[in-house]
Amino acid sequence: MAAKKDGGADEVQAKVDEAQAQGFEGVRVDPTPLENYTLGGVTSGKPTPETDDKAAAKAREASAGL
Repeated sequence: MAAKKDGGADEVQAKVDEAQAQGFEGVRVDPTPLENYTLGGVTSGKPTPETDDKAAAKAREASAGL
C-alpha cells in the first residue's frame, strides 16, 4: 500500500521558501552584535553598519560572495 501524500507539506514548504527568500530565516550575514541594535546599544554609541564606516566595511566583507 502506498503512503498517502501529506497535503499540508507543500503549503508549509512554500511558506518557508518565501520567508527565506525575504531574509527572515537562514544564515546571519551581518557580523554586528545584535546588542548594538538595541536601545541601549544605540544610545551608548555601539557601532552598526549604518552608523560606523568600519562596521559597514565588515558587514560588506561578510556578505561578499553570497
